[in-house]
Amino acid sequence: MTTDKNFIPLMIDLSNRKIVIFGAGSVGERKALLFSTYTDTAVVSTSFTPRMRELEDKGYIKLISSNINSLSDSEITGLILGSFMVIPATNNKQLNDRITEIANKKNIFVNQVDDIGDVIVPSVIKRGDLTIGISTLGSSPALSKFTRENIEQVITPQYSEMSKIQNDIRAYLKEVVPDQEKRKEILWKIMEDDSVWIALSDSYEKAYNIAFNIVEEQSGRSKKD
Repeated sequence: MTTDKNFIPLMIDLSNRKIVIFGAGSVGERKALLFSTYTDTAVVSTSFTPRMRELEDKGYIKLISSNINSLSDSEITGLILGSFMVIPATNNKQLNDRITEIANKKNIFVNQVDDIGDVIVPSVIKRGDLTIGISTLGSSPALSKFTRENIEQVITPQYSEMSKIQNDIRAYLKEVVPDQEKRKEILWKIMEDDSVWIALSDSYEKAYNIAFNIVEEQSGRSKKD
């Protein structure tokens, strides 16, 4: 699928931003499961899956019972007013396009499920703070999934702990090594050190101690001590 839109991968803080999903089928449920972990999410439909009912009972999503097909433009506008993003996920493309047009008039982002909208949700790999998004801009969702599954074999759970080590050591280095280039060099040596990665299989503490020793050696602090 080709597009003349200029997409750039970004990380966006969804805290206190409202997401409205129209349609409660398999796609709508999948979107609700994803976005409800990040922000306020509402789903508009005539009926809802047991999983969605469960999410509402736990306070994760808000369910709005309404016949979307019979809603007027002003009623749809009222439902999406103040939203950060709208997801038209009904099984009716004409209805989805209508919702998209209304959202566009209100300058609200749209994640379209049957076309390329303003927002594309990538296939995601998450290892702690390390987050990797993969997208083909809608041309092949299967390739995105295939790519993710292959990368997951390389980006093991240890990457989550390595991210934490890098963050903790980086904070320490700022206190003891004034030169930024030297700090970058030390952090890189830690990532390249096989013994740190092997130790991560045992415990964070063991790996951190090895990384800390590398810092002491590279910064010359061990010699002074």
